[in-house]
Amino acid sequence: MYRAAVITLSDSGYAGNREDKSGPVIQELVTAAGYQVVSAQLLPDDSALLQAALIALCDGDQADLILTTGGTGFSPRDCTPEATLAVVERPAPGIAEAMRWNSLQITPRAMLSRAAAGIRKGALIVNLPGSPKAVKECLAFILPSLAHGLEILKGDANNCAR
Repeated sequence: MYRAAVITLSDSGYAGNREDKSGPVIQELVTAAGYQVVSAQLLPDDSALLQAALIALCDGDQADLILTTGGTGFSPRDCTPEATLAVVERPAPGIAEAMRWNSLQITPRAMLSRAAAGIRKGALIVNLPGSPKAVKECLAFILPSLAHGLEILKGDANNCAR
């Protein structure tokens, strides 16, 4: 069982003015897929805070998969991809590309996503959109393959099927 952490980025959610709906959706879906949710955080759209949280989770070997939600759009406060790319050691662009491509089959607005993904230490970080609907759609596309990626990352891929 792999450990998952969820980080929601939302100024209004952090201030208590909006309920976080995407974070709980992620937790529900990854738990159903067999992951153990070990951390759930709600942060403001702040690059330094997000970087610190990602580094702590990765460098402290607290999670194998870190899923962020929010902060991937065009708003001046949206900083999730930049914060993610600042801390990863190896980018994994195919994950975000797959989410955008599959999401484009649903809405042309998917091209506006700036989501990123990458690896730091033994953890995979993936940025998801901020809406619960988009989170469900994107996780449906990527979750089946993420387990295999984690098996390879963790050195557990000896007997896994493609």
